[in-house]
Amino acid sequence: MATGMIIRLILTLILFIQGFPVFAEAPEISQKIEGFNLEGYAENGDKSWDLKGDKADIVGNKVAVSNVNANSYGQEDMNLTAKRGTINKATGDVNLQQDVVITAERGAVMKTDTLEWSRQKDLVQTDDPVTIEDKSMRVQGIGLEAHPSMKDATLKSDVMADIQAESGTNKNNRIQITSDGPMELDQATMTAVFTVNVVAIEPASGRRLKADRMEVLFDDQTKKIKEITCTGNVEVQQENNITRSESMVYKADEQRMVLTGRPKLIIDPGDNNAKGAFKF
Repeated sequence: MATGMIIRLILTLILFIQGFPVFAEAPEISQKIEGFNLEGYAENGDKSWDLKGDKADIVGNKVAVSNVNANSYGQEDMNLTAKRGTINKATGDVNLQQDVVITAERGAVMKTDTLEWSRQKDLVQTDDPVTIEDKSMRVQGIGLEAHPSMKDATLKSDVMADIQAESGTNKNNRIQITSDGPMELDQATMTAVFTVNVVAIEPASGRRLKADRMEVLFDDQTKKIKEITCTGNVEVQQENNITRSESMVYKADEQRMVLTGRPKLIIDPGDNNAKGAFKF
């Protein structure tokens, strides 16, 4: 699921904080290191991370690095690359710039132009476009905020998601969701919540769904959509037929919808000479 992937990718940033020892205490002292290569090991002797780069310029508590390549080893190996970065040794804050790419061993990738990590706030953020992609989904948005310890993340605006809906083998059964945002991800509950002008389209069936708020529940094992709950001005359109209600629950595996709260069905008879649609 997107939530778990984002959090695991973001945690890779801590490598930078752990990887740099204190080279100089006095602010007026500067040093340059060419071709640095740092490694960290767990208590059992296994390598837990490594950090490579072309150059590191150290002035007091500021460390500027170039062409960074970091790896984290554990339950799932992670790789992080960026053309430039700045580390504040005093605060532990990290700023990455230019072609920031974080890749998980299973193929999930997150891309953005800048990424900042604040140790004190436990906050990772960027105001730039973000793309998150793996074999079952692709999510894009403008701006990201995430709290690694709380295992939650938010895409701020202009959200677009293309997600495989069915947990079976039908790879064509996808759901495309757009919203003005924000989109909130919670790894603890395995949910993604879309807000403001939410529109979901199922290309295979042509079904179109609108709502004020849409909560997507993911399967913990398959990471695909398990259930969608919509609230507020819900509208489902199938060809020329429209159903409106206050709320709706969609079961992905069953491809079944349950509408509640004064549902109204409007059927277009498809007759150009008809005076109007049938309403129920």
